[in-house]
Amino acid sequence: MSWLPRLSRSPGGDVAIDLGTANTLVYVRGRGIVVSEPSVVAVDSVTSEVQAVGDDAKRMIGRTPARIAATRPLRHGVIADFEVTQQMLRYFLDRLHLSRFSRRRVVMCVPSGVTQVEIGAVEEACLAAGAHEVHMIEEPIAAAVGARLDISEAAGRMVVDVGGGTSEVAVISMGGMVVKRSLRTGGYDFDDAIVSLLRRDYGLVIGQPTAEALKIAIGSAGPLDEELVGEVRGRDAVTGLPRKVTLTSDEVRVGCEEPLRAICDAVKEALEETPPELAADIVDNGILVAGGGVLLKGFPQRIESETQMPTHLAESPLTCVAEGAGQSLEELQALTRKARAARAYSVTSPYLRPITRGRRDGPRRSRRRRSRGRNSSFRGAGQEP
Repeated sequence: MSWLPRLSRSPGGDVAIDLGTANTLVYVRGRGIVVSEPSVVAVDSVTSEVQAVGDDAKRMIGRTPARIAATRPLRHGVIADFEVTQQMLRYFLDRLHLSRFSRRRVVMCVPSGVTQVEIGAVEEACLAAGAHEVHMIEEPIAAAVGARLDISEAAGRMVVDVGGGTSEVAVISMGGMVVKRSLRTGGYDFDDAIVSLLRRDYGLVIGQPTAEALKIAIGSAGPLDEELVGEVRGRDAVTGLPRKVTLTSDEVRVGCEEPLRAICDAVKEALEETPPELAADIVDNGILVAGGGVLLKGFPQRIESETQMPTHLAESPLTCVAEGAGQSLEELQALTRKARAARAYSVTSPYLRPITRGRRDGPRRSRRRRSRGRNSSFRGAGQEP
């Protein structure tokens, strides 16, 4: 049975997961991104059974009977429902069809502003879903790596990652974040702003999927060369009857101004705190924008006009975070060595110390303590202590 250890150390079990508020992407080492589905789960409230996950569950939002709830278990980039998140992760990992002998090492993407409790929730959910070892990587670092930026050199790189629930702003140099900002504002805040606009100005009630479709169709972050017109259907807030309304892209842009302004202000604040030498580098290198939220029409141009810095859209803004986390799988051994060295200096850094199922420091210390006891008793029988 000597082949069992070799199988357990094979790279086939290495996985990177971008667990986002809007979508979950799973990257398998050697295969690339194999899962890209919405972070939505439909659960029967009576039996607590999962009815659907991903695309099938997203189609159920707002269309389910009373006993079935189609919800998003993550809010603003962190876990809001632990049990449902665990079941969703297990579903996605089971779809990979990995060998049962593989040692599942997982790299999870997390926002840079999460707390220790929120990090612990992500780790425990991943371990409960079947992972053997969990590492963390911050989303701005993963986005920069996925966009093929050389973050190891001593030069300033600025990354703006706008997701469904959070927005990350970071200045990176020599592989670390010098300045960072994490906002609980993202693409879903644009949807909520559109819902509020229609209810306030037109007396029309719509759902989040309708608001998202309207945002994609005619939404923008700045003036367009040609204004767009869209039609939206919903329920009249007074009569309760179905009704349709025609909107222009200018009206939608005004409704989304508040979350847009919050993101732009965060970028400016990060630039104000950036050391002068790194700020000079950013003038030359520009700002990289990534994430699904930056696909809003005119978003890169809005950041450029607000900061007077050249702004570039990532080649694949929706997947660059997952791809960057996947590339970090090649450095897992280096991360593990760094984590072992860090234990001597810090016992509070979850970004460096991997969490492993069935291998805790307590049992190892107790075994060593028992072995020392046996050796000392044997030594006392025939030797001087």
